[in-house]
Amino acid sequence: MRPTPALATRPGSAWRLLVRELSAFGTVGGACFLLDLVLFQVLYASVGLGAVTSKLISTLVSMTVAYLAHRYWSFSSRERSSVRREYLLFVAINGVTLLLSLAVVGIVRHPLGQDSPLVLQVANVASIAVGTVIRYLGYRRWVFPAAVPQPVGEPLAERVPER
Repeated sequence: MRPTPALATRPGSAWRLLVRELSAFGTVGGACFLLDLVLFQVLYASVGLGAVTSKLISTLVSMTVAYLAHRYWSFSSRERSSVRREYLLFVAINGVTLLLSLAVVGIVRHPLGQDSPLVLQVANVASIAVGTVIRYLGYRRWVFPAAVPQPVGEPLAERVPER
């Protein structure tokens, strides 16, 4: 277990750490979103792979890059466990939010009967926003949990003076 970073022990540092994590999380998310778009376009339009294959590859690559960036930058001050455990949880959380997004768009399209590209894009963006909040909270809670402070020594109040 890694010790709690010095930043987290100073007054007001919890807010600085939260802002740092949120900023890095947003930066990584935006960069990986662009990576996904560009890679999909290259694989589909230039390489000639099918749309589903291109999307699968672009998603897996961008998700792996996101995991590594979050592990070593966004949540670098947090507890570490095995890469295998973290990555499996990371994939599971991303899978849940993907299913949520598909459900939202599917419900808006089919039961609600909306076929307007604008309405479907609004549903898509809303599902991405909800998924982003779920991913951030899930990553903090399960993938990259906070370090548990280790006791340095016996507290002064518990010491019994010798006579």
